[in-house]
Amino acid sequence: MPLISFLVLVVLFLAFFVYFAAINPDQITFFYFAGKSFTTSPVVVVVASILIGFLLGLAVYTYGIFIYRCRDWRRERKDKKSRDIHATYREGVGKLLSGDLKKARALLQKALDQDPRRSDTLIAMASLNLQENQPLDALACLLKAREADPRSLEVLFKLASTYESLGQEDDAEKIYDEILKIDKDNRKALRGLRDLAMKNNRWRDALEVQKRLIKVMQGSARLDEEKKRLLHIKYEVAVGDLEDGEIEKATAEFTEVMRQDPEFVPARVSLGDAHRIQGRREEAARVWQEGYRKSGKGIFLARLEDLFLEAEDPATLLSFYRTSMAQNESDVILCLYYAKLCLRLEMVEEAGEQVFALESAGSDHPLIHLLAAEVHRRRKRIDEALDEYRRAIGMDKRLKVAFECESCRETYPEWRSRCTSCGTWGTLVMSGRSDLSAIKPVEFGDLPPGGP
Repeated sequence: MPLISFLVLVVLFLAFFVYFAAINPDQITFFYFAGKSFTTSPVVVVVASILIGFLLGLAVYTYGIFIYRCRDWRRERKDKKSRDIHATYREGVGKLLSGDLKKARALLQKALDQDPRRSDTLIAMASLNLQENQPLDALACLLKAREADPRSLEVLFKLASTYESLGQEDDAEKIYDEILKIDKDNRKALRGLRDLAMKNNRWRDALEVQKRLIKVMQGSARLDEEKKRLLHIKYEVAVGDLEDGEIEKATAEFTEVMRQDPEFVPARVSLGDAHRIQGRREEAARVWQEGYRKSGKGIFLARLEDLFLEAEDPATLLSFYRTSMAQNESDVILCLYYAKLCLRLEMVEEAGEQVFALESAGSDHPLIHLLAAEVHRRRKRIDEALDEYRRAIGMDKRLKVAFECESCRETYPEWRSRCTSCGTWGTLVMSGRSDLSAIKPVEFGDLPPGGP
């Protein structure tokens, strides 16, 4: 078909040439320089013009095709290089995830040699450096990644967490602020800022960030959790006001926190503290007594004990205990604190009555054994007192000692190879070993005559 079309065009062109020559038999003269000219048929001029135009068009077309082919070649070459780098990067990440850090480093470095500004490879290399405990090298990689892609949130978050791991919390805060300039409602960045403020006891800063966080979390499943955290931060702000002597302000803040969460024990404890500082002893006692009735927490009884003994008014406290115990005879915490109070007041027989009743009920709590030991000691029953002291510290007559996990502090009466609480092996040591390790042995010559 193309050949036939071409032949048809040639025939038509020749027909047009013959026809045009027949109707234009005259000659025309062209002057191309002063005194220089040539004479030819108009048909030749037309044909020459058509041919020149065709040749010029063909030249432009050929040039365009050449430029297009060059660009296409360059793009294919760039894409191939990018695919090769990406394949090397993915292989390196795979080795990193599998734990083969040596091969991972070689592959990632190869990818970086080919493209030093590739941010995902720099992030992977930073992760590798962190795994090999080289945080400064990781930081250097992340700074390069940030320079290559300053608006990448992945790079900025990784940089912030690395700054935190290095203890450079001011730099970490700047990065979180930078993220919030890019994405003002970024929840993760807001949480990062809040956590840093909480870590450094900057509770007012934490409060402002937490309010922003809650504002952007409307409708989220975690909104209630964040609201609860806001309440706890408000409590810490109130504690700061109390320490700064702004007692009335702190009292109002504690009251507001209690109103929003009646079960939040610290607010009720601190409210009683505020009343006590202001000399409102009856009000403090009322808050703590109500707190114990609502929560059953021993901290309220401890506060009441200190309050009434400081005021040299044990009778009122004893009355509170006896009334409460009559209303709830099965309250073990109440009986325990009552026995402790009796011992402080040298009411040994009444204390013994409570302690031995708890012990007979099968309780093996160290505090019960300690109180029982004190009762025996004050009755001059030394052997029974020693036995209770041993039971209190978990030591039997063979002087066996308890063990604790160095990782999670879980205690065990017998040594075992693995802590069942945190799952680590070889971490069980003698209970209290860290305290003993801090002791510096005294030279025998330094002892006073007759011993210590």
